[in-house]
Amino acid sequence: MQIVTRLRANAISTAVFALAALMSSTMTASQSAETRIPLDGTAWTLAALPGKTLAGNSSVTLQFDAGRVSGADGCNRYSGTYVVNDSALRVSALASTQMACAPELMTQAKAFTSALTDARSYRIANDQLALIGPDGVVLATLVAQSRELAGTSWSATGINNGKQAVVGLVQGTSVTLAFGADGRATGSAGCNSYTAGYSVDGSNLKFTPAAATRKMCAQPDVMDQEIAFLKALETVATARLDGDQLELRTAGDALALFLKRVP
Repeated sequence: MQIVTRLRANAISTAVFALAALMSSTMTASQSAETRIPLDGTAWTLAALPGKTLAGNSSVTLQFDAGRVSGADGCNRYSGTYVVNDSALRVSALASTQMACAPELMTQAKAFTSALTDARSYRIANDQLALIGPDGVVLATLVAQSRELAGTSWSATGINNGKQAVVGLVQGTSVTLAFGADGRATGSAGCNSYTAGYSVDGSNLKFTPAAATRKMCAQPDVMDQEIAFLKALETVATARLDGDQLELRTAGDALALFLKRVP
């Protein structure tokens, strides 16, 4: 009887040990898979800075692409380089534009860029990116940003006028662009409505020549703006989506259109 009891105890002990080892192995594999999701080709928007309230009406973005990091800090655009080794992350000193903004935006921008350059590792889980400091504390949390254009709507804020300049809109006018899920783009060119086909392949974007209504507007500058917009649309070769901003560029990398997301 004692031998049987001892054998049962040993069997139970062995089973418990095997189960614990299996759980530990599963957790380790899960954690490894979680932290080893590649950063290259991903885009994010800021969701939280621990201990701080995010400023309203600000868009803070972060993109990783071929060893370069870039985005908007809520006030200025920035860029730099990054290196990843497993879950370790190092971001170089950043170069940025030097536009002045409201004090709360400047404070938030500094806190975010500091978190980015101070980070020593990262973790991705549930479509969230955590930037982690050398002491293991989360410095910033970001959420994944979709790069899909289908289903999004935009309002133009800058149009290439065909004279090597990107100009703002005529006061009181609105030029819009909506990407349908059916491969059709529609909107208002400022005076007339238009529609065009579009195709996307990664960052490449092409529009077919637009068909527009033929209403005449009283203001000549509005008609000139409309012509410039429709011509600019035909020159688009690439798209860069960054938070609530969309840059459409020509094959020569000249800015064709600059647009802001419509909620």
